[in-house]
Amino acid sequence: MSKYTRIQVASIIHKTGLMPLFYSSDINIAKNVLKACYDGGARILEFTNRGDFAFEIFNELKKYSLDQLPGMILGVGSVTDAGSASYYIQMGADFIVTPVLRKDIALICNRRKILWSAGCGSLSEICKAEELGCEIIKLFPGEIYGPKFIKAIKGPQPWTSIMPTGGVTVEEENLKEWFNSGAICVGIGSNLITKDIIESKNYGKLSKTINETLLIINRIKNNF
Repeated sequence: MSKYTRIQVASIIHKTGLMPLFYSSDINIAKNVLKACYDGGARILEFTNRGDFAFEIFNELKKYSLDQLPGMILGVGSVTDAGSASYYIQMGADFIVTPVLRKDIALICNRRKILWSAGCGSLSEICKAEELGCEIIKLFPGEIYGPKFIKAIKGPQPWTSIMPTGGVTVEEENLKEWFNSGAICVGIGSNLITKDIIESKNYGKLSKTINETLLIINRIKNNF
């Protein structure tokens, strides 16, 4: 069961502006990546539901987080059905992220007051997700829609909170484009937790990159 309310999770997402995304079938790598993100200042991470027995990795990762990383919010992404959402919630997932809009997942999460973020690609989908209680919209795939899409949506719907995933890098100019267009957070996977870092086990470099990215985001947001 989650230790955090959906309001607390939404608040952290808004405050930090960065959602690292990661999956590994190796629990030791997963633990090292999670700790590196934590050491770099990140207090939230999306574990992507990919690969056989991903739930087993998450279960161990959640226990490790509770024991060793106080204040770390750990959720699950790429969830595509209510059964999986319910299963991960039972294992303590603090939030659920979906690549598409699914009413069945919304109902499961709302019943347990777990924050959920739906992948949307149109204003109609965004409106429907918000009617179902979605606090933060996941714009996916972000590289297809781009920052201008967010700016256009924020015109008629300034209350909508959008988190693009895909097409986001750690470069300041790229981050500026997204945040200046109205994004409240960005999800970054392989452009942040790179293949090179994993293969070289250079977790210190990951912590440094996380810290630098958080500083850039904070600077951009405070310059509005």
